[in-house]
Amino acid sequence: MPKVALFNQTGSQVGDIELNDSVFGIEPNNHVMFEAVIMQRASLRQGTHKTKIRSEVAGGGRKPWRQKGTGRARQGSIRSPQWRGGGTVFGPTPRSYSYKLPKKVRRLAIKSALSSKVLDENILVLENLAFEAPRTKEFAGVLKGLAVDSKALIVTAGVDENVALSARNLPGVTVVAADGINVLDVLNHDKLIMTKAAVEKVEEVLA
Repeated sequence: MPKVALFNQTGSQVGDIELNDSVFGIEPNNHVMFEAVIMQRASLRQGTHKTKIRSEVAGGGRKPWRQKGTGRARQGSIRSPQWRGGGTVFGPTPRSYSYKLPKKVRRLAIKSALSSKVLDENILVLENLAFEAPRTKEFAGVLKGLAVDSKALIVTAGVDENVALSARNLPGVTVVAADGINVLDVLNHDKLIMTKAAVEKVEEVLA
């Protein structure tokens, strides 16, 4: 079982914690992680693109000239696609880009992401993380005590408003609850900081 150091909120090591081998100790599957990231990024797309077809653009109610006898090509409307200001043929319409991977693939992806953080020694476990009130300065002090000066993902056991508000103004710092942990966030941050309770909750779900 992988073993990592356990820190308190001031950055001092208070012991070690053993992580579940089936969650934090597997061989990372890079392809599955790639597929999970593509799925998440696709789901984030708004898909609000839209062009107007010939029935939606303004004007063009009458036939521009008679069918025969002018020497010009026959035309039915000045809003046909070949005209300037005409409608667009086969243009984009609003749609959803989201799709789902199989459940086992998604679980393997998040396990692979967590295990890659352990292998790279980029995971930190805190004994506890709590603030009496939202204090950005205190949160910055916690990161400084842990020698974290890069992008960090903070994972708490549940939704903690004081922690979330304290970290909100810190660039590169994201706070999520244990049940909201995902592959894109884990891979997009250099450091993964989890509370002991969050580790137990993640292991309970994924093990």
